[in-house]
Amino acid sequence: MTTHRPLSRSAWSEVPPRQVDEFAHRVLAESDELAHAILREIRQDFPHLRLVEDETGEPLALVGIRRAIEGFVQHLAAGAQNPRVPPAMFQQFGRGEVRVGRSLDSLQAVYRLGVRLSWRRFADIGQQVGIAAPAMYELAESGFEYLDGLVEQSVRGYAEAAARRAGERLRLQKQLIDLLLTDHHADPAAVLGERAARVGWELPETVCVGLLVRPAREAVAPAVGEEILLDMDAEQPRVVVPEPDTPGRLDLVERAAAGWSGALGPVVPLARAAVSLRWAATAVRLVENGALPAGRVLNCTDHTQELLLLPSLELIDAAAARRLAPLDAMSPAQADRTAATLLAWIETTGGAPEVAQRLDVHPQTARARLRQVRELWGDALDDPDRRFEMLLLLRARRLRRAPE
Repeated sequence: MTTHRPLSRSAWSEVPPRQVDEFAHRVLAESDELAHAILREIRQDFPHLRLVEDETGEPLALVGIRRAIEGFVQHLAAGAQNPRVPPAMFQQFGRGEVRVGRSLDSLQAVYRLGVRLSWRRFADIGQQVGIAAPAMYELAESGFEYLDGLVEQSVRGYAEAAARRAGERLRLQKQLIDLLLTDHHADPAAVLGERAARVGWELPETVCVGLLVRPAREAVAPAVGEEILLDMDAEQPRVVVPEPDTPGRLDLVERAAAGWSGALGPVVPLARAAVSLRWAATAVRLVENGALPAGRVLNCTDHTQELLLLPSLELIDAAAARRLAPLDAMSPAQADRTAATLLAWIETTGGAPEVAQRLDVHPQTARARLRQVRELWGDALDDPDRRFEMLLLLRARRLRRAPE
């Protein structure tokens, strides 16, 4: 809260009441003329400033200038120590800056100009009625403290309006995301266009959809920017990234969500956003059960193998029981060596030298292991379909045994 230095027990307090009354009378008599003069200067210095009118057609800025002048002088004339700012009017000005999408910088500049111009006229009138210079200097100091109060009230109004607008935008954003993530839209523009316009979101050609896992219940929402839709009300917050192939856009999301776990689904046409969400949900389940790393937002397309193989573990296990049955009779260490040899042979489609290089063993060792593999699987190794199936099963086995 702004505190004003009292004018009492100062040079101003020594000004005779007759001079104070005369000063106040003259200022109030020309407050309307002074307000118009100040508004003309403001319009000249800020030609793009849009002025809102009240119900009578009078610019609210003019009303505010006049009230500020009159309030300041009337409080001084009444002997008040701290001239009070009329709060409602200047909070309204702050809310207005939110409505037109501006920061408070221009409004504060307008206030400073108004106080400076007012002070020039106050100084002239003070000289006319014989108020001593030290008292007028103190009056000037009080005027600039009064300016701080104007700004404070406008900041309060601005903050309240910004919070309401942000809350409304988040509500509309959630509705847009809900609609976007329903089943396939034949014509996304027709279905989503109106709601997207209400949050200022330009419909993209492509999107990717992500799910986030909160690091803590009170975690602050990632600052992803207004072009990216975010629904923080969901148990697992949802994020919709437009045109994800734009250079740096996915990096921005990952940086903004530093410390969060989660996943971004693949890039899809806007009408297929629900598909991207399903892959993101699959990845998040793997994160939660430890199959994929936590602590960052993953891109599904960087983990295609895990997403294709690990969600189907029941099917993988059933197929492995048939295709990789020889491993069941071995010790864990021997089974791992044999499985690695079989996988290296399938992946390289080469002989012992290539397998040896892949496994970092001597070629003679590789030959011995390959003979064992041939004995165990026989003609199945010559069937391309069987080899491909074993490739999938062995990679799934390797993924499940990968160190965390």
